[in-house]
Amino acid sequence: MALAINVSSSSSSAISTSSFPSSELKAPRIGSLRLSDRVNVSTASLSLSGKRSSSVKPLNVQSFTKESFVPSQAASVVASEVPEKLDVVEVEDLEELAKSLETASPLEIMDKALEKFGNDIAIAFSGAEDVALIEYAHLTGRPFRVFSLDTGRLNPETYRLFDTVEKHYGIRIEYMFPDAVEVQALVRNKGLFSFYEDGHQECCRIRKVRPLRRALKGLRAWITGQRKDQSPGTRSEIPVVQVDPVFEGLDGGAGSLVKWNPVANVEGNDVWNFLRTMDVPVNTLHAAGYVSIGCEPCTRAVLPGQHEREGRWWWEDAKAKECGLHKGNIKENSNGNANANVNGTSSTVADIFKSENVVSLSRQGIENLMKLENRKEAWIVVLYAPWCPFCQAMEGSFDELADKLGGSGVKVAKFRADGDQKEFAKRELQLGSFPTILVFPKNSSRPIKYPSEKRDVDSLTSFLNLVR
Repeated sequence: MALAINVSSSSSSAISTSSFPSSELKAPRIGSLRLSDRVNVSTASLSLSGKRSSSVKPLNVQSFTKESFVPSQAASVVASEVPEKLDVVEVEDLEELAKSLETASPLEIMDKALEKFGNDIAIAFSGAEDVALIEYAHLTGRPFRVFSLDTGRLNPETYRLFDTVEKHYGIRIEYMFPDAVEVQALVRNKGLFSFYEDGHQECCRIRKVRPLRRALKGLRAWITGQRKDQSPGTRSEIPVVQVDPVFEGLDGGAGSLVKWNPVANVEGNDVWNFLRTMDVPVNTLHAAGYVSIGCEPCTRAVLPGQHEREGRWWWEDAKAKECGLHKGNIKENSNGNANANVNGTSSTVADIFKSENVVSLSRQGIENLMKLENRKEAWIVVLYAPWCPFCQAMEGSFDELADKLGGSGVKVAKFRADGDQKEFAKRELQLGSFPTILVFPKNSSRPIKYPSEKRDVDSLTSFLNLVR
């Protein structure tokens, strides 16, 4: 598939270039001014509706016509502008650069990335709040490229956002598609929704990871919207710039690709404040409660008190909520286990649900509770793992529930169901993923599983009153 150079010029358009010899092709020259040399940009200098017209213009960007719009792999550039393959010294320089940019703003980081790699870097755009990256690139005044993975299973709202973003910034997004033969084989052999039964990794590998690998082979660096607060269990140690530990770039081999994460240190609320201030087009799914947005079958809205990643692959454990695009940034423990909980335990994570009104049940305790057919009191029990971010997110509401029900004739309890207890919990306690909430009524030995993802105090109380 041909990749089209994407520049912040409204005259950009993409066509097939197989008839153009590479010796006649030229890449856009990159502006030489640094961020500190430029005019200060304020919201007052921007048109905040319709097509963007900024007082900051791309520097030395040539207007591409059908005759000159070409794939970047074939583009010839001045020798001094071509970054050489990363060596050990440059890797060390990147580590120093990462330290120096640790407190820098996303705009400064974006400017440095575009300045350093020019046309050999591109923004990865998923159709969610990472549209902020495009706005930051636009504000630098430098030319920039954007690519996206069209898995064939995206929401209609995401496709509409792609079109809106292209028109808003006057750009062309470089779409990458999965291999049709691989998709056909997967669907014919396993059906359209096999990921609900055997996990999402195989489908993501075909529809996302392999197309991404092809896209990155034409680049020397890429820019992502990863943030540390997106998934505390897997993304908490993301640097602002690094040698990509998984994928290869244009020159091939380890160290041939650099990964930039300009919003790594930014919190989600601050990203949204920026988007609102700059009047940036966003996915309409956000207004419906979607935070982290991926493919339609694997994405849903989240409720108050839920972590944003809980809307992705909700039928799987928290540790599985990565598609593979950023597996090099998954936090590992000293044993090399991702999330410090692949084996289901972590000795370094503090326990949760600490209210004095929450009873901590042992394995023997919950087995005894299951055997009782005529209980004096109803029980509500959470099956949890302290490392699980979704369990952590509901800690406040569950502790509040325990305090509210104290002395009411309902016992509130917790049972740690990871590690050695996980298979038992799956077999005997209906554990699917963490957290799982069970109600043990007075006159029934079999617990009733709370079916909703809404875990606020009022919702839990209402359910308890219906079944206790």
